[in-house]
Amino acid sequence: MEIGISTFLEATPDPETGAVISHAERLRQAVEEIVVADRAGLDVYGIGEHHRPDYAGTAPAVVLAAAAGLTQRIRLTSAVTVLSSDDPVRVYQSFATLDGISNGRAEIMAGRGSFIESFPLFGYSLDDYDELFEEKLELLLQIRASEKVTWRGGHRPAIQNLGVYPRSVQDPLPVWIASGGNAQSAIRAGLLGLPIAFAIIGGMPEQFAPLVDLYKRAAAQAGHDPEKLPIATHSHGFVGDDTNATAELFFKPTQAQMNKIGRERGWNQPYTRATYDDARSLRGALYLGDPEYVAEKIVLLRKNLGITRFFLHVNVGTMPHQDVLRAIELLGTKVKPLVLEELARIEGTK
Repeated sequence: MEIGISTFLEATPDPETGAVISHAERLRQAVEEIVVADRAGLDVYGIGEHHRPDYAGTAPAVVLAAAAGLTQRIRLTSAVTVLSSDDPVRVYQSFATLDGISNGRAEIMAGRGSFIESFPLFGYSLDDYDELFEEKLELLLQIRASEKVTWRGGHRPAIQNLGVYPRSVQDPLPVWIASGGNAQSAIRAGLLGLPIAFAIIGGMPEQFAPLVDLYKRAAAQAGHDPEKLPIATHSHGFVGDDTNATAELFFKPTQAQMNKIGRERGWNQPYTRATYDDARSLRGALYLGDPEYVAEKIVLLRKNLGITRFFLHVNVGTMPHQDVLRAIELLGTKVKPLVLEELARIEGTK
């Protein structure tokens, strides 16, 4: 069982003052967070790719590489790489470079993207949304498998027996599929024998059990051992020394950003305190509170979905940096040991 951090490098307005952190400062903060996460014993740190003013994470591999030489063991991943609007050759090269710098700690989490800003930015049509991802995933996996590549598709110039360098330290370089709950994504990942990461940011996480089952059945159908395939989840949350104080601290930034996204997407209901408090209940999708409570929720998630990795997305809106560092420290030094101890007790695992 691995536990780590995911972030989109939020640079959103303070809900009280309206002040906005610069992208440059947020990027420097991210490097510090990765160092703290490594020292706290966390297993992985992931940065999502977005191309909009309220996030600074347009180039996850660059930020992760900046922290690679300052860390020892933490794994460094995108969360996600919007593969549909990127070039698989450059994606592989960037993360193989990160893999070399970190001595074999890089991973790619490939997704279609929950935001669409990258498509017009890089000249792609949303009409090709699904086809782009399928084609580019095929090319990325072919590059991963072979130094010399021959490939032809419909949305990128063909490659005829050309080498792609540098090669990764890990063989193969880990590639995960990210899914927001799409059944076809779960089936695709299972058929390909790729690890999957589910983004669970609403409702009850236990409702994802049928998707996990679908993923495992597809893997078995394709001849893969489903018990050997990693499964991750990514959920919003925050850890503090006191549950009530942490809930107060996290609410307004979360509400502001969720309502902003809701207006963009035409959600009918605003994000209220009642919504928030329901989400932070034991069966809800918000992992927020003191270490004991957050650990209890992660153990329940393991029981319901059989996950092998948990990402806590510690920022939804902008949070005070020292509080973020404290949350990361508590996740590694308090929450993780509690989770592993309980899993050892009930499963004989760690």
